[in-house]
Order: sequence, then C-alpha cells, then structure tokens
Amino acid sequence: MNIFRSLIGKVWQDPNAAEVVKISSGQLYLVRPGNIRTSRECIYNECMATVRRFPSVEHNFQLVITKVYEDGDQDLLEDEDETDEEKVFLISEELEFRSGETEGEPNFVWRDLHGDVDEFFEFVATGTNAPTRAFFETCMYRAMYERKYKKSADNVQDAALEEFVWHPPAAPKANPRRKVAKKAAISVTHEPEPIDVDAEDETPAKSPQAENPYMANMNILFEDEAELYEWVPDSNEYKNSGIVTARFLQQTDADFVFWITASNPTGLVLSHRISSDMNQRFSNKMYSLTWNYIGNDGSQHSWLLRFNNEEDYRKVTDIYTQCLWQTLHQVPWSKAKPDEQSYVRSAYEPEDVEMRDVEDDEEDEEEVALDLDPEEEASDDSEAEDEDAPRDPHSGEVNSQLTVGYKGDRSYVVRGNNIGVFNHSNDHSVKYYATIGNISTPQGKGFKPKNVMLHDQDSKMILQNPNDPNSLYSMDIERGKVVEEWKVHDDITVDHIAPDNKFAPTTREQTLVGVSHNALFRIDPRVSGNKMVDSQYKQYASKNKFSGVTTTASGKLAIASEKGDIRLFDSIGKNAKTALPPLGDPIIGIDVTANGRYLVATTQTYLMFIDTLIGEGRYQGQLGFDRSFPATAKPKPIRLNLLPQHVAYMGNKISFTPARFNQVEGKDENAIVTSSGPFVIAWDLAKVKKGKYDQYEIKKYEDHVVQDNFKFGDDKEIIVALSNNVLAVNKKNLKRPTRHSLAPVREEHRGHSSIVNAPY
Repeated sequence: MNIFRSLIGKVWQDPNAAEVVKISSGQLYLVRPGNIRTSRECIYNECMATVRRFPSVEHNFQLVITKVYEDGDQDLLEDEDETDEEKVFLISEELEFRSGETEGEPNFVWRDLHGDVDEFFEFVATGTNAPTRAFFETCMYRAMYERKYKKSADNVQDAALEEFVWHPPAAPKANPRRKVAKKAAISVTHEPEPIDVDAEDETPAKSPQAENPYMANMNILFEDEAELYEWVPDSNEYKNSGIVTARFLQQTDADFVFWITASNPTGLVLSHRISSDMNQRFSNKMYSLTWNYIGNDGSQHSWLLRFNNEEDYRKVTDIYTQCLWQTLHQVPWSKAKPDEQSYVRSAYEPEDVEMRDVEDDEEDEEEVALDLDPEEEASDDSEAEDEDAPRDPHSGEVNSQLTVGYKGDRSYVVRGNNIGVFNHSNDHSVKYYATIGNISTPQGKGFKPKNVMLHDQDSKMILQNPNDPNSLYSMDIERGKVVEEWKVHDDITVDHIAPDNKFAPTTREQTLVGVSHNALFRIDPRVSGNKMVDSQYKQYASKNKFSGVTTTASGKLAIASEKGDIRLFDSIGKNAKTALPPLGDPIIGIDVTANGRYLVATTQTYLMFIDTLIGEGRYQGQLGFDRSFPATAKPKPIRLNLLPQHVAYMGNKISFTPARFNQVEGKDENAIVTSSGPFVIAWDLAKVKKGKYDQYEIKKYEDHVVQDNFKFGDDKEIIVALSNNVLAVNKKNLKRPTRHSLAPVREEHRGHSSIVNAPY
C-alpha cells in the first residue's frame, strides 16, 4: 500500500475533493449463493464505482455505483416516472468488503446489508489494471478506518488497515477439556450420548447440566459451537454476537417440549422454545438457521445461528424438523411413516429448484410479474384512502368478511348482521353504494353470517348461520332479503362451502359443495326435503377436522384440515386420489388455480405452495387430482413465509388471512394475495415458480386488514376490507418491504431478561 501513499495524500487531504477514487467501467451483480437459478443477477450492465465523501458528515464515505447510459439512452429517462441510476453504500467494516477475480477480471464484493444474510453485491471492474484495483481497495480500507476511529487516515500506517481486510470466518477451535459426541440424523426422543472427558486432564470438565442448573431436566439433542447474530433494526443488519455454544434440548419433565439455547462463558444468552411462531428459515449456503422470538411485550426479535460446517447444519435442520413436528403432533417422530418423514423434511429444507415445466422468460421480471400497461405505469400511488374513502355507515360492529363479485363490479362486506355493498368505480377506487341491513331468517330471526358466497350469476348470496349449522340461507341480492332456508341434513353440519367449480358463480349452476368436519358432499337446492345429494357423499370415520374446500375450473376438489393434511379428489363421492400428510400446523384456508396445477394452503404463520403435477412414474404428467403420486415422489411443499428481519420490523405476531390466487377466466393466475395485521402481502406467482420464495411485496395500512382478494378478472386491482373501511389498491403500489415501509423503529431497551426465556 506504500506505493500509493503520496497519491492518496493528495486526494485525502483535500476536503473539497468529493470523489476520492473512481473506476469508470464495470458491471454490478447481486449475488444470491443460496439460489442456483439466479445466483448472479445483473443490476447494471455498464456502470462506474466511486468512493466519495459523505456530504456534511466528517469521517464518513460512500461507495457509489452509478449506471452509465449509452448515447441517446439518457433522453428516454424523461418519459419515465422514476429511475434507478445509482446505488449508494455507507462504507464500514460491516460490508465485509473484499477483492478477487471473476473470469480473469478484477472484482470487488461486499454484503447487501438490506438483503438476506447471504446476499452480496459484486462489481466486476472490466479492463482495470492491478495498480488501480489496489488503489481503490486501499481507499476503501482508509474510509473504514476513519468511520471506526473518527479521525483522519492521512498518516495511518498500512499495518493499521490490516484489521479491515476481510478473511473467511475460521472454524472455532475445539475445547480441549471435553469433546461432545456428535450425533447423526436421529430421532430426538432418545437419551443423550455421554460426554467424553479427556483422561489426561487433571480436572475433568463439568457437564452442561452442572454448569447450568436449568438444564437439569434437559436431554441434549445437539451441542456445538456456532456464530450467533442478532438483527439490529437501527442499523438494518444482523450484528455478530460472537461464538456461542448452541444446543437443541428436549425437556424431559414435559411432553414434546423443545428448546434452542445459546450460551457463552458468561452464561446463558438466549433460550427459546421451538414453535411455529419462530418463522424459521434455513440457508443451505450459509449453514444458518434464522428465527423470530416474540418478547413478553409482544415485540419481535430476529436471531441467526451460523454453524461451522455442512455436517452440523444438516444435523440441525433434521433435529429442528423433528422437534417442531413432534411439538405440533404431540407424538414421537418414529410414528410418522418413512414417506411422511421425507415429505416433512422436504418442507423445511428447501432446494433451490424451479417448478417443473416453468418457462424462463428473458423479459424484465417486474414487467412480466405485474403486466403493467403504459398508462398504469404513469399513474400515481393514490388509492381510496382519503376523507372520501368509503365506510360502512353502521357503527358498533367491525367488518368481518369480504366477497368480490364477478358481475356489476361490486364487492360485499359483512359487518355484524348487515352487508355493505360497494361499487368499483372507473378511477380504480371503491364507493359505498348501499347496505343490506338486519339479516334474518325467513322466519324473521336475525343472525350474523359467519360465511358468505355469491351464487347464480351474483343474483344470490349463500349465507351460513352460526346458530343453525345444518342449513344454508339464500338471499336475493336485488331484494336484499333472505328468501329461502335450505336444510342440508338433520345430523350433518355444513362447516364450509364452495362453488361446484371455480367459475360456477358466473353461470346458472345451482349445486354447490359442502364440507363437515369429516364429510364431503354435494348440495342441490332444487331437490325436495333435505338438500344433500345422497349419491354424492363421502364420509370418513375419524374426526378429520376439515377446515376448507376449493374447486378447480373442471370441478375437481381440494380439502384441507386443521391437522394440516390435504386431500385431492377428482369428484365427490369417491376416495381421495392423493392424500398429502400434515406438517402439523392447522390449515385455515385453501385455494387452487383454475387448471388444478397449483395449490396454496394458509396456516397462521406461512403459506404452503404445492405443485400437483406428477413428475415421474407411470402417471407422469398428470395431476394429483386424477392419480396418486408415487410413494417415492410426493410433491414438495414450499413454505412461503416472511423474512425474519421483516417480521421483526412489523412488530406483531404473524397471522395470515386465507390466501387467494387472482381469478381471471381464460388466463393463468399470476399472483397470490394475503394479509397479516395491517399489511397486505402479495407474491408474484412467476417468481415463486422460479424458486424466489422470499420476493414478496407489502403495503401497510393504519387499520387491521380483515380480508383481501383480487377483483374478478383482474390481476392488478386488489379489494381490501379493513376493520372500518373498504378500498382498492393496485398491486403495483405494493412495494418491496423496507424498514420504513413496514414499521417505525422504536427505541428498544432490552435487558438480559427480555431475550432469555428460560424454561422455568
């Protein structure tokens, strides 16, 4: 570095020199090591890299990557609403900046502090010679020095900069006093293996149980050293909390209670009970487990354990999977059949692969995903949220349900025993139209509908009365009155309903599908007496706790349960063609694409996305609705959950509403929408198919989102029912989640007790 001392001095000592060093030609890539398909995404095909002083802040510098336009291209920017001409990074040692080569060209790599923990930016400095590269690198280290020590680097020696030269993390040295016997991928219900003590030690090491009294009733399932990181909202990154002893424990004085703990020489750092609320996420590339912890005050925190090697990581993923499964099922892991175990493991250890038969579109992802036309691109971010936003005039109740019609551009919102009617106007807003008040039976007994469904070309609405689970009620929408009671069966309740097929409400089809806790049947209001069709009835002997039903365009059916399993039927009255085992979390909603290819099932903390295409065997190419999957080739359940750091910003426990595909007759679906608390959340279906499970978009409201769904025949406009409001939002107004878009960061004062939740 000495050869640059005089040259650096000239620019470093001149406070008026905003730019310290520049490389005028290169390409910028976003590197996602965990995703094989999109491991290097080109951000700027032609750009330059500059180290410049931070305006008005002494001892701070920025790394700026600026897009370079060819002649004539710059003029086109005048017609665009916004541009993304440069990316700016505050230079600090947290960037883990380093240099290297890509296909013979020099490069610079640094962490994406706003992305996932294993995402990096890479600037390939094409045509740059070795001295220029070294000069740029030295300037980066000097900038890090000044930021850390708050003093000038004018006279700093090269040795003082060595601390900023990044080196791969070294594996922690083993403790010479004791060796923990490592376990293979095993059931987590057996007794712990003994701890071997070095016979040459004069004083044998104490066991973990002796060192930590709280472990007296714990069975050690895994124990080894790991790096611990905590998400720090103020700095928008995971901060290294040092090397800890990570343990997975089974509580021996309670049934199926498991813990993750981390400790260092000063004591216990954290102790978190394993549950679905953890919102866990594994990174195959980083050998890491990330999760959320809900504090006693309801606040969300995010933690990450990074393991030393692939062997430890594989053990942890398997042990965690078994622990969570046993927690949810309250039975030993050994009770699950081998194919069920494989199915469950596949859900917690995602592979970076695409769905079968997914075409790789070379067009711009955002344009493909949103299918925007020029006029909509130019529109602003407005929506019906101002003083003229529609509100149901009835007070004392809050909105509870939303159903979106296909005809007449209307939506209906249940509020107590009233139903608000809303028009979709030409300016893409929602206007209050009328209220159907005082819902009551034909005998005049009022009730609050627990579920509603449009029927018979939107001329009728089918209502479920929580006080009469054996009947359905038909309301004439034009008259605004319940005109018929349909008694389904004397002994069988109707817990859930669905149309005969996905687009049946747009036709004169009269029959519909009903589900009880353990039966599937057809309902025909035209038959005399009870409306159940006896010849189309399938009952199970056990209590299956069915929790939802959905139909394809051809009338095939998918049923989910509170146990978490899913059954696929080609018709009513027959056995299921496919039975997918439960992960364990209750399913609260299920939807299917019109062609039956894809399913989305909703649990409280994640969505489960399933491709029903049979990929091998005798019936390869058919769907699970028509044939059974081979035992060795069940579909892979993909978990769509929010990134732990985003959940930490949101500050509330995740509680998804039933997710829905957009519904456009004659076209393939291209989006999934759900909500949690005050947030509307959408996944682009094309990205999900390509393995980009964490690329979702969010919009926050000031009120709780009750339910949301796409406007019928539209893949852009989403109708949103808040507790006290109804509005429309264009999908393009949902944004990639950031610290500021999710929640304001509040001042946190966490003591030791707020992050350690000991078992006792």
